[in-house]
Amino acid sequence: MTTTVERPTSASAKATQPEGSKPTKRQNAERGFKASEQLHENMQKVLVDLIELHIQGKQAHWNVVGKNFRDLHLQLDEIIESAREFSDDLAERMRALHATPDGRSDTVAETTTLPEYPQGEVDTAETVDLVTQRLEAAVHTMREVHDDVDEEDPTTADLLHGFITALEQYAWMVSAENRRVGQAAE
Repeated sequence: MTTTVERPTSASAKATQPEGSKPTKRQNAERGFKASEQLHENMQKVLVDLIELHIQGKQAHWNVVGKNFRDLHLQLDEIIESAREFSDDLAERMRALHATPDGRSDTVAETTTLPEYPQGEVDTAETVDLVTQRLEAAVHTMREVHDDVDEEDPTTADLLHGFITALEQYAWMVSAENRRVGQAAE
């Protein structure tokens, strides 16, 4: 006697799957963990801030002038590359959870929490403050959504932990450019 085990399948898979056949690889992939609308929205908030951080980092990189130009210029390259990598990692995580990332320029401009970066040349001291503010704003968004993300998907929360660690370190290192001994951090 043969025992048949009923495997759960999606509604679309049930509709197209002949009785007694095995699910296809695609049907198995589609049955994986799927992000809720709330998780998708929270990930999207972080994504647009990371994309905007990359864009604003390039703006700062191209237009910074003044004392310690070269060091800051090179440090901005590191921040830009990290923001780009983090946004790609997060967008790919969204796709793995069957959510659709939206990185279109109009979406980023309309939904980022980062303040607009000034046009034209910016002195190194002001660039330090502006970049630090943007790093802190991106981290703020991540911390704001973290607990909800962690509750639904600890794996995605682990990504956020890595992003937060790196961006907070960048904020500390960049802001140290404008500090003096005995001066408290703002």
